[in-house]
Amino acid sequence: MAGHGAQEHPHGADRLCAAGDRVYSRAVRRGRVPRQDAEPVPCLLELALLHPDPDDMDWLVPTSPQEVMTRLLRGVHDEVSASQRRVGSAVEAFEWYAGLGRLIHASAGTESSAIRVLDGLARIQAAMDEATQACTTEVLTVQPGGIRREAELSEGLHRALALRGRGVRMRDLYTHVARHGQGLLNYLELMGDAVEARTLDEVIDRLILFDRTVAFIPANTDRTMALELRHPALVSYLVTVFERLWRLAIPLSAALPDTGIEGISHREQSIAALLAEGHQDAVIAERLGISVRTARAHIARLSETLGAASRTQLGVRIAQAGLDGTSQGAPAPVILPGQESPTAR
Repeated sequence: MAGHGAQEHPHGADRLCAAGDRVYSRAVRRGRVPRQDAEPVPCLLELALLHPDPDDMDWLVPTSPQEVMTRLLRGVHDEVSASQRRVGSAVEAFEWYAGLGRLIHASAGTESSAIRVLDGLARIQAAMDEATQACTTEVLTVQPGGIRREAELSEGLHRALALRGRGVRMRDLYTHVARHGQGLLNYLELMGDAVEARTLDEVIDRLILFDRTVAFIPANTDRTMALELRHPALVSYLVTVFERLWRLAIPLSAALPDTGIEGISHREQSIAALLAEGHQDAVIAERLGISVRTARAHIARLSETLGAASRTQLGVRIAQAGLDGTSQGAPAPVILPGQESPTAR
């Protein structure tokens, strides 16, 4: 009966159906109604507006309208109180989320814009183009690796030409190996005095600085991701690193200094210093921008020149010759196989 009533009369005592209103009103006027009169409107029993007459169970007596009103008001009060609590909770939640929103906005205005991850070559190129367009004074770059491939040089050529056209000065750092690339020489000839290039035995990973306000560095090994840095402290640090490397570097127009040791080239001297530090062939090749095969060929010639029959002996001969980078003065004289020590004469 209760389930049937709920389906037929889905309402409360505050909004009776027409049939229920008629039966309840009649019960109030008469004091009671026969049970069969209420069968079509089971909602009156479910809402406790009618209840059995204890003196005669075939009759139903009404709950007084005053009690019904009190019950309704109590229910309304409870609903209003619950709504107020929900509103209060919602306001607190809103204020909390609003606070988080302000924090996120503030962070986005500082950290997010100061360090931005560029995922994909297209985004990297777009960011570089944007920085190029905004640049007015200076570009500093570090280009690791060996001989620069034509594709690498062509990749940024349009930006370099645009910068040159606006009178922007450019300084590039390369490894000594890059000196042997005709593509780089052609590029520098095309750019004229807008670009100054210097080289070192080894440099840091790729770095591009625009106007000392924005920097780009790789974010993974294959360079398909990059970091765009605009944090003043980070950019200033990278500028300092560049300037110190620049002072140590040798202008591309100048020849590399002689080692002072007959038969040992400048590159082999660099390899000897890295060997003395205990680096493997692959690491040496990567740091100097040459292939592993080329590095091993130089190591073989170095061993032959110093008369070393093993890797261990080569390390000893490197130290004796002052090629390990620890010598404070001139390199010690190298005793080649078959030669007599000057001190023995």
